[in-house]
Amino acid sequence: MARLSASLGRLLAVVALLLFGYAVAATVGGLIPRHPGWRPPARGVTIWVEDNGVHTGLVVPKRAAGIDWTADFPAADLVDPRYAGYDHVAIGWGERGFYLGTPTWWDVRPGVLLGAAFGSDSTLVHVEHVSRPLLGPGVRAIVLRPEEYRRLAAAVRASRAPGPAVRGYYGFDAFYPGAGRYDAITTCNAWTGNTLAAAGVRVGWWTPFPTTVMRWF
Repeated sequence: MARLSASLGRLLAVVALLLFGYAVAATVGGLIPRHPGWRPPARGVTIWVEDNGVHTGLVVPKRAAGIDWTADFPAADLVDPRYAGYDHVAIGWGERGFYLGTPTWWDVRPGVLLGAAFGSDSTLVHVEHVSRPLLGPGVRAIVLRPEEYRRLAAAVRASRAPGPAVRGYYGFDAFYPGAGRYDAITTCNAWTGNTLAAAGVRVGWWTPFPTTVMRWF
């Protein structure tokens, strides 16, 4: 029994050390900028970064700078197509089991979290049809040049795999097959940072947590 307790203690110590190292690496990675010389233009396409405390995503206009999202995310994919009348879409990317199994954060279960943490090749793009966001503690506006917005749109589209839509939580949202692997390195928040970086925006090198994304805006 004493030997088992000692082994368990060592295991817990290793896990704690790994978690501490992960947190330190995330903090450092989030502080090192990509595109350090980038500054927003005086005029351009306004997008938003949203943070619900665990997950970040992007809110973009449906039509701007030659990009039209209505063909990518049509009204027919919604339970209630009337919501397609809204002029913006909120877009996020994440692990399939986590997305489908957690309509709210009250639905999060340890097994779902562990499955996502160990990695999965099954990912989804989550799209909500929304109105123009209001600025607040969890919403930041970013102004992009037209060419930057087009690069961001290309990165978002590259995150989607072929396949039909999957029913969302509500009448105004839907899921789509995602491209790429989800793991502890490439989290939903890292996806947000990488997508902004693809546009040329100044953001941290590695942004696995919401704070590592939001601190830049």
